[in-house]
Amino acid sequence: MAEAEVNSESVGTVVVAGAANLAIAVAKLVAGIISGSAAMLSEAAHSVADTTTEVLLYLALRRGARPADVRHPFGYGKESYVWAFLAALFTFVAGAGFAITHGVTTILVHEHSGDYLISYVVLAVSFAIESVSLARAVRQVRGESRRWGTTPRRFLRLTADTTVKAVFLEDSAALIGLLIAGVGLGLSQWTGDELFDGVASILIGLLLLVVAAILAKSNISLLVGRAVPERLHHEIERELAGLPTVDRVDTLLTMQLGPDDILVAAKVDFRDEATGAEIEAAADEAERRLTDRYPEIGYVFLDPTRSLPGAGRRARRTQEEPGPVGDAPLGTAYPGPAGGVRPTGGPSDQEADGRG
Repeated sequence: MAEAEVNSESVGTVVVAGAANLAIAVAKLVAGIISGSAAMLSEAAHSVADTTTEVLLYLALRRGARPADVRHPFGYGKESYVWAFLAALFTFVAGAGFAITHGVTTILVHEHSGDYLISYVVLAVSFAIESVSLARAVRQVRGESRRWGTTPRRFLRLTADTTVKAVFLEDSAALIGLLIAGVGLGLSQWTGDELFDGVASILIGLLLLVVAAILAKSNISLLVGRAVPERLHHEIERELAGLPTVDRVDTLLTMQLGPDDILVAAKVDFRDEATGAEIEAAADEAERRLTDRYPEIGYVFLDPTRSLPGAGRRARRTQEEPGPVGDAPLGTAYPGPAGGVRPTGGPSDQEADGRG
């Protein structure tokens, strides 16, 4: 791609989530200070972490969409994963660390100063606001999964669009955390024992740890250089092998340069009788076919190679590690332009079986 464009829908989702988390963080902090509840203060830290995360995700979208230049000829798509990883790291350190530490302190001290009522009111209002933010993320997830012909669950598990994945997971965790805080407060008020408030705070911290670990793993995989999904790999291979002057595709390598940018490199064995002009024309035709069918493919490099004695007719899968293929049927393809596979931030089979 000559110039990447910011996904406006993802930007809107991140902005809505950030505004909601900022308002909720202030309300929870005030309620936590007045009531003295460990769970409420942990929820305030949770919302502060989420707000900071949204700022980092916004930076990820903006910085990653910058066009390629001389120093970065493949663009800045991978930078979006750097900022998204930092967002996951902040959730791990700030949100989870504070919640668990404060919960342990509350269990040891067993003190509660203040009224419970304000905490319940803030929890209820926060739940309503978080639901609005989550509803937008769910709407985007459903729309993207329908476009690809896959399920929302599979899309979330395998997508390379880490911004929408982060917002969905964080908003879901926020709602679960609010319920945990409410139960902890209710049990503490009912029994008069602050143990439940402290345990609720620790559970909220553990919940944040899980979310941070999932997001960190996904972003590390993409930073290292993850290949496109298995089914898309086969589609690209078939497109190249279908060129008139191509005898076979010896090696095909792909890499996700960003949520909206893909690199394709292949060693191609052209027919022995093909002339230099025909090989050049075939290379141009290959790039035209691939970019027309899959607009997210920004770079196509073909390397003419000689046939190896006894070599098979199938492209060597040097990008794979040993192990099972993805959980979806190999013949199932995500719909895209001209009936092809749409790879933008799309699911990766490697991640499905623990290879991403």
